[in-house]
Amino acid sequence: MGIHRSLFPLPLRATPEGVVAVGGRPAPEILEEAYRRGIFPWPHEGVPLLWFCPDPRFVLPPRRAHLSRSLRKELRRGRFEVAADRDFAAVIRACAAKERPDQGGTWISREMIAGYTALHRRGLAHSIEARIAGKLVGGLYGVSLGGVFFGESMFADVADASKVCFATLLANLVRWDFHLVDCQQETRHLASFGAEPWPRTRFLAGLRRALEVPTRRGPWTLDLGPPEAAETWTGASSSGEADLP
Repeated sequence: MGIHRSLFPLPLRATPEGVVAVGGRPAPEILEEAYRRGIFPWPHEGVPLLWFCPDPRFVLPPRRAHLSRSLRKELRRGRFEVAADRDFAAVIRACAAKERPDQGGTWISREMIAGYTALHRRGLAHSIEARIAGKLVGGLYGVSLGGVFFGESMFADVADASKVCFATLLANLVRWDFHLVDCQQETRHLASFGAEPWPRTRFLAGLRRALEVPTRRGPWTLDLGPPEAAETWTGASSSGEADLP
């Protein structure tokens, strides 16, 4: 039996900026190996593709999520139809096209779109989509391996659309006993859901444990819609959190 040699150095050897490796391309098999090792690609203009494992890592265990009253109210309204994996290509293109004032341009290049779309065809990348009257108005996409969802990007053409998608995803991840959502970098938006910085060593230990769970391959069908998601954490005790990393 041959010995598998990883394409990537150990994440603990990352630079102070979190860079683990430089170069390569986001082919689906390379993306899968990277995520299994806690590494993700983040293109920067003018340099070869950079692969990161930052310290700290922004992480959200789904059972520990909290939703604001206003978001719960929006979920209960049922204004959005939320589904998974109906049009992954449209979601990733919309994320790429969205203007972001804090970024000089999109990092979701054509090559990245091709890589994640191929990963979606393998059942490992997923989109969560919000529609009103059949029109796509918001969504997010990411990668799922074992008991981890690795969030990548989101967009909203209508206020609260991406928040409703994320809250609905979180509720389904609780239903499916997922351990972690990897949010990668800290943002106020994700912090509002309860995400928090974890030391890299803690994240990698939690990742190893979560990868022992069988992968839920796509295409996904959501068990819970927005109204049910609003009730997921109501009255929840901390008993389900004791064994989380």
